[in-house]
Amino acid sequence: MYELDVELEFSAAHHLRDYPGKCSRLHGHNYRVAVGVIAAELDEYGMLIDFGRLKDLCREVVAELDHTLLNDHPFFQQCNPTSENIARYIFGEMGQRLADTPVVVASVRVWESASSSATYTED
Repeated sequence: MYELDVELEFSAAHHLRDYPGKCSRLHGHNYRVAVGVIAAELDEYGMLIDFGRLKDLCREVVAELDHTLLNDHPFFQQCNPTSENIARYIFGEMGQRLADTPVVVASVRVWESASSSATYTED
């Protein structure tokens, strides 16, 4: 099995609804995102997927979140925009964009700070 990872960043604001702490107040983060994809075989060029193509797909997903109030996004109307749920959202969106390829999303990791991150995977 082969695995590739790409990382990108975005900035957004959010607040946690009904949370009994300071994160219930509006605040923002400079998020870092790592998307890992896997496949059993390489293509005719010896690649899992072109890094440029994978980064472009990730940029499409992250562009929907960048410089927004995450609470206003339809996905996060149903759940709090925590790092865990952001990772799950990106995982699903990337899965849809890679559906026509032999590559599948293995994991998405979201850092809300240099020392705090959440990872989403599916088995």
